[in-house]
Amino acid sequence: MKKFFRYLLKMFAGIIVFIVSLVILAFVVFNWPVGSKNENMRFGISYSPVFARSLGLDWQKAYLDILDGLEIKRIRLASYWSEVEKKKGQYDFSETDWLLEEARKRNIDVIFSYGIKVPRWPECFIPDFYQNSKAEREATLLRYEKVLIERYKDYENIIMWQVENEPFLPFFGQCPLQAIDGDLVDREVAQTKTLDASRPVMVTDSGELSIWYRAAKRADIFGTTLYRTIYKPQIGYFNYPLGPNFFRAKALFIRVFARQKNIVISELQAEPWGPKWLDEMSIEEQYKSMSPEKLRDITEYAKRTRFSEAYFWGAEWWYWLKTEKENSEMWEAAKEILSR
Repeated sequence: MKKFFRYLLKMFAGIIVFIVSLVILAFVVFNWPVGSKNENMRFGISYSPVFARSLGLDWQKAYLDILDGLEIKRIRLASYWSEVEKKKGQYDFSETDWLLEEARKRNIDVIFSYGIKVPRWPECFIPDFYQNSKAEREATLLRYEKVLIERYKDYENIIMWQVENEPFLPFFGQCPLQAIDGDLVDREVAQTKTLDASRPVMVTDSGELSIWYRAAKRADIFGTTLYRTIYKPQIGYFNYPLGPNFFRAKALFIRVFARQKNIVISELQAEPWGPKWLDEMSIEEQYKSMSPEKLRDITEYAKRTRFSEAYFWGAEWWYWLKTEKENSEMWEAAKEILSR
């Protein structure tokens, strides 16, 4: 019996050593210096009137000032279902019409996102009257998306559709339980392709918290988030100990198993992630997770993934700092990067 227990103990110890060795090996590989980088990476921004309003900004003025002041060439916009359908069965696309028209006037390429989950907190934007019935919610979602695609598919500057935003990241955001599943995403993608076969469809996922497969296999183009510094109440600020090879390894994985080789960084961190809401933190606190220096660093990091393009997440904050706090440091740092 003692020999048996000693055998079990050795086997358990061997397994632990093997796992630890794998972790150490992965850490070394992921953080191995990357010599080459994509110096031709294209940069754009995301913009949300919902987030701009939450910062107390005039969302239209902020949008125009950002487009013109930063000479934006690429942008990711979204349609917020709960904002469009405030009365059951009645759609008001006036806000989205205006956003897209101003981008079209300036020949700005647009990624257009829609679904239950779209960029910005609280992530899920479901009209109140569709919260409780899954069947009704999905049927009305598809009807709303059909109207939306038919309304905007003649905008020549829309370069791709984005179906949902990180649909397979269930634990982030204020969303009904199982609000989105693979079957729903499949139906959304299929409907989009039926209504407009001329444009690619992008599906996105978390860069650090997912293996990408479920999103990548459904998409013509896969979009990943990329964050470097986040905040967790239990541990405080946390820097991901992952080099660009972490993203290259995952890119290889989906290339082999999902036959997906088209990857963009759909959400590149360019605003703080701290213990409080933005306007409740001092500039010093905000700069702990995002600053001009950190913006330049994450830009170089993104280039070393060797993906084709990246969309900064934080333009509304740069503008807020500039106009409300008389601090143009982030604005100028971003302008320098975007103008290259």
